[in-house]
Amino acid sequence: MREISLQMIDRRISSDWWKKLVKYFVKVGDSLEIRCWKEESAEIQRAAIHGNPTNENYEVSIKGVVSERFVSELLSENPSDKSIYNKMTKYFTINTEREGRKFCSAHYGTEIYLTGASDGDITFFQDVMKEYTEEDFSIEIDK
Repeated sequence: MREISLQMIDRRISSDWWKKLVKYFVKVGDSLEIRCWKEESAEIQRAAIHGNPTNENYEVSIKGVVSERFVSELLSENPSDKSIYNKMTKYFTINTEREGRKFCSAHYGTEIYLTGASDGDITFFQDVMKEYTEEDFSIEIDK
């Protein structure tokens, strides 16, 4: 199994790439963890629909299971708050896992980490990202 690390560099890029990755890698029934900063009360309230919140030091962790509603929410949202990040999602971190494959969307979707990826997963990822350059994203795929 292989690993992918991606960091978005160009802040002007649309969320199309992110939504394609979410649609492929985030599946109904996957284990789910959403992490929000404690001060993100609207996001925490929204995330609590999808699981049980637990307060931690600086964050709130909401754990549950990926539902159709959650996937639909991710694929339809377009965050307007882009003052610090070109946010792909309103959630600071989204972690999903199924059968050893872990998908992590971090820093509001500007970073992606995938572990336990199959060769087919790598091929799909490369196909989605082929239109972008090194000036758009920093991407590492282990061999």
